[in-house]
Amino acid sequence: MHLADQIALVSVPLIAALAFDASVEVIGILVACQSLAHLVGSIPFGILVDNVQQRSLAVAASLMSLFGFSGAAVSVLTGSVFWFGGSVTIAGFGVVLFVLAALSIIPKVVPAKSLARANAAVEIPRAVCSFAVPLIIGLIVTDVAAVWVFCVAALGAVAALAYTLALPSVAMGQVQRRRPISQIREGAIFVLRHNILLPISLCAIFWNLAFSALLVVLVPLIREVYLFDPGAFGIALSAFGLAMILGTWIIGQFADRVAPNVILLFGPGSSVLAVLGMYFLSSGSSEILLYACFFLLGFGPSMWLITQNSVRQLVTQPAMLGRVNAVIQTAIYGVRPLGALAAGAIVGGWGPQSGVVFVVCAYSASFVVSLFSKLSALKQMPQMNWGMTGNNGDHSPQT
Repeated sequence: MHLADQIALVSVPLIAALAFDASVEVIGILVACQSLAHLVGSIPFGILVDNVQQRSLAVAASLMSLFGFSGAAVSVLTGSVFWFGGSVTIAGFGVVLFVLAALSIIPKVVPAKSLARANAAVEIPRAVCSFAVPLIIGLIVTDVAAVWVFCVAALGAVAALAYTLALPSVAMGQVQRRRPISQIREGAIFVLRHNILLPISLCAIFWNLAFSALLVVLVPLIREVYLFDPGAFGIALSAFGLAMILGTWIIGQFADRVAPNVILLFGPGSSVLAVLGMYFLSSGSSEILLYACFFLLGFGPSMWLITQNSVRQLVTQPAMLGRVNAVIQTAIYGVRPLGALAAGAIVGGWGPQSGVVFVVCAYSASFVVSLFSKLSALKQMPQMNWGMTGNNGDHSPQT
């Protein structure tokens, strides 16, 4: 599933330009189609995950992605940019549904002490694809017919379907039928009142605000300040993906030997250091230093992601996990366009270095949220003990 998603993520703007000769405005719309699923689909899918057999949803997600990626390939053949945009949007909805279903299935099929290892095992393929796909697409997209790129994505969805069909059904518990608005509100209130989930959410929001801004800042930074070859952009993102592989593998092997608060602080803290390193690079610097900064930017946060996923699964009631994940995902992806717009305005008005300052401030905010919250005191993983909600709205687990 992640192979197919990464192919689309990297290929859509390239194929839009090569196969459809699309304008910049159309390319922007097509790229927005991919993120639309996270904004529009996360909340309703979160409700489904809490109320419908999750194996069935995983199968449906694979079918949805297969239909979308196959449609994208056909759209390239027929030259229809409209159906191309619609197809990649449908495929994106499939990916979102799959991720939410998987996050809710994992804590039901593995012991609490093995959650970090299980989450890492699921994240490793995404990290590998984040590293390999940009390199491969960059090498072949100009030499291979664009339609074949999405045929490969469709094959990825076929493989995902084969695996999801082999999944067993999972225990769902007693499902209470209630109005969707009430269920959404309950999930949002749970996050807002929780002294662990709230800082995790704020940290992720500030981090993603910074990361989306950095992607906008990086191109003019490479061209106008560093004076590097434009290809440094792709290599930097590959260094980021390589670090994700290493960080995910390490946390999967040694999560039980490192206190959660160390990782929850190291992730955003290392991001601040990485971007500060980019700020001090100049036209006389080596490109290797830029790649090292992106490696650090991928290494710490990849371990943070696994750790916070495990904490989130432990402190959230199983019957509410889909909605809690959906609320957090919506907030995270909802802030990405804001980061990109803010960075574009800042770079346009004051130059790339000012954009880096904005990124540093946003990453620093993610670190400060972690440092001055319960996350800094979380010396061991919470226990699966949700208990009853007190009058003060505190859902804190025993630690």
